[in-house]
Amino acid sequence: MAHFAELDPNNVVLRVIVVGNDDCKDSDGNESEAVGVAFCQSLFGSDTNWVQTSYNNNIRYRYAGIGFTYDQSNDVFLFPKPYPSWNLNTDTWDWEAPVPMPEDAGYDNPEAPSYVVSYDWNEEKLSWDNRREIKWEPFILPELETGGE
Repeated sequence: MAHFAELDPNNVVLRVIVVGNDDCKDSDGNESEAVGVAFCQSLFGSDTNWVQTSYNNNIRYRYAGIGFTYDQSNDVFLFPKPYPSWNLNTDTWDWEAPVPMPEDAGYDNPEAPSYVVSYDWNEEKLSWDNRREIKWEPFILPELETGGE
């Protein structure tokens, strides 16, 4: 199966659909994005704009989702920008805050956590605030706790 993302005029993903492999094959039997796009346009209108995406992240860096933006010049799908001050890291294609998150964020001990430290981004102050310590209590399914009996 192939996946195609419909884009609005600003290259924002409106929806992602699944297209059968046979509907993406050219006359030689090879998969073709252009044939898949033409198939999508035959269903939704010739004025619609489609780009293939990969569920396995094989093309365009990541699988497209509603609200993502297709960056045509870099041929990647980008997550929605979370805050105006955040910058795009072109190595990871992720948005990053202008100030790194405090070093104590995350689990106190990744091997055997007892609490998690989290922060919220404050766009007005351009800083991390609202530090919280959340007690780590892993949920164990009763059938796993008793050995499934």
